[in-house]
Amino acid sequence: MDAELSLSTAPFRDPRYAPRRLEIDRRGGGEMVLTNPTPYSTQHQTTTSALDAWAASAPDRVWLAERSGEGWRTLTFAEARERIAALAGGLRELGVVGERPLLILARNGIDHALIAYAAMSQGMPVAPVSPQYGLPGANLARLTHAAEILQPAAVYTEDAALFADGLSAEILAGLPVIAGLSPRAGDIPMERLYEASAATFCARPEDHAKYLLTSGSTGLPKAVIGRHRELSLNAAQIAACFDDPDPPVMLHSAPWSHSLGANAILHMSLHRGGTLYIDAGQPTAARFGETLRNLREVQPTYQNMVPAGWMLLVDELEKDEALARNFFSRVRLLQYGGAALGQTVADRIQAVAIRTVGEKISFSSGYGATETGPTACNVHWTNGRMGMIGLPLPGTSVRLVPQDGKLDFRVKGPQVTSGYLGRPDLSAAAFDDEGFYRLGDAARFVDPGDPAQGMIFDGRLSENFKLASGTFVTVGDLRIRAIGAIGGAVTDAVVCGEGEEGVGLLLYPNPNLSHAEVVAAARDGLARFNAQAQGGGRIARALVLPEPPDPHSGEITDKGYIAQSLARAKHAAAVRRLFAHPTPPDVMEFA
Repeated sequence: MDAELSLSTAPFRDPRYAPRRLEIDRRGGGEMVLTNPTPYSTQHQTTTSALDAWAASAPDRVWLAERSGEGWRTLTFAEARERIAALAGGLRELGVVGERPLLILARNGIDHALIAYAAMSQGMPVAPVSPQYGLPGANLARLTHAAEILQPAAVYTEDAALFADGLSAEILAGLPVIAGLSPRAGDIPMERLYEASAATFCARPEDHAKYLLTSGSTGLPKAVIGRHRELSLNAAQIAACFDDPDPPVMLHSAPWSHSLGANAILHMSLHRGGTLYIDAGQPTAARFGETLRNLREVQPTYQNMVPAGWMLLVDELEKDEALARNFFSRVRLLQYGGAALGQTVADRIQAVAIRTVGEKISFSSGYGATETGPTACNVHWTNGRMGMIGLPLPGTSVRLVPQDGKLDFRVKGPQVTSGYLGRPDLSAAAFDDEGFYRLGDAARFVDPGDPAQGMIFDGRLSENFKLASGTFVTVGDLRIRAIGAIGGAVTDAVVCGEGEEGVGLLLYPNPNLSHAEVVAAARDGLARFNAQAQGGGRIARALVLPEPPDPHSGEITDKGYIAQSLARAKHAAAVRRLFAHPTPPDVMEFA
């Protein structure tokens, strides 16, 4: 590649975005409403409508692929249509189809997708819960609470032996269990369902399609109602951000028990006629090798990872030219979620792209919640700046209401839930006087003078606190700036110090660095940070945690950031150590 190309001079590869559009309604008192007027398609309003369309127009195109030995098990759109109709007939013959959901205890996989869409095709909602609820050693109280809310009619498990602990939960006793593998006495082998006559797809747009549990970061999990129309139109809204005739090719590992993996990845791939390679790897040092194995064979056009994954990947891209050439050969868009991605890491990725293909690749990020489809906002323009949540999707309005020095972020759009299963009280309280859903979060503008430049997440409205001196600590802003000062050595941070003399940070480490390397980078970065900070904006103490955040514990919320209060509770011993006197040797202290 041209040796003269650099981050400042290299062109971006075309991400094929549609033009950015924004309407601004400025109201009194600093309130405003942002609306994206871009039209979007309403052609598909049930989760199987797009399947019908692609099975007819692109029957031999692969929709899903999963590892099978050294190769891949693949499923075309035509095959998926045929098998889903057969499974739907089997569910009807079993007598479980109705308003009560199919509880799914399974990891991501082709059979998981097939039976989920079969149930939804009949107007039977599905409720995929975290596989951690039922794997060996699971705390069955979590599964019991979920089943109490969901009241399932039947259970699907990928492997009755693997999920034996979960299936033993008393609350599931007597329910029909459909098992992909290792059926026990009395279980229904999934293969038996295929023996029934195919059923016609009969779901309606207003039918409940899916129940997803919230993260529980603000209390016990709630079951968010996702109707066919809401799930389908959110995929259409995302598609309308692009002017791209080619279906996406993705490799992804986010669990289908969460809205990102279930809706923004799995269902978006179906809606846009794309191909999804199911990745069994994880963004940890122990399990990222599987993701690398897959990326050496798959050439994605769209790649979404949490920051910990990008940190691991950039190290490999920098030293493995063959991997870099394969990865950058077709990719048009990179996306991160789950936490803030440091600018340093993004710039390293771009440097490899420039060296490999002579172009930068646009980076996107988004924002939303299980209750918003999940996607309410995203960055849908060519971009190399990290830390943004973007602007509203087509057909979406965002109401920004001044509150305690911040802008309270609220959403209205066709993708927003009607409420929570069995909790009309919580459903009513979730919306304001104009019908906007209250997320409880704050946002601010990249450039207050030009809202079209996008927004930045500004923390939860309830997570700020005061020090013993009475100094107010703005958690969201401080967290983002401190992480940026440290760079790629940490993936995120928990801000602590309510009632203490100074602010403390619990730091999540880059899993690809040694503890000593993370500590050294954190000490240097926070010293520079403090040199420019004042008052409650200075860091007094910091402690590196032993491992990255655990998404299964609720540390990473369904909205894609660290649940500060929950993380402080989970790491209560570390918080006590952080502020202990005398200062423990592993706690960094700044004068």
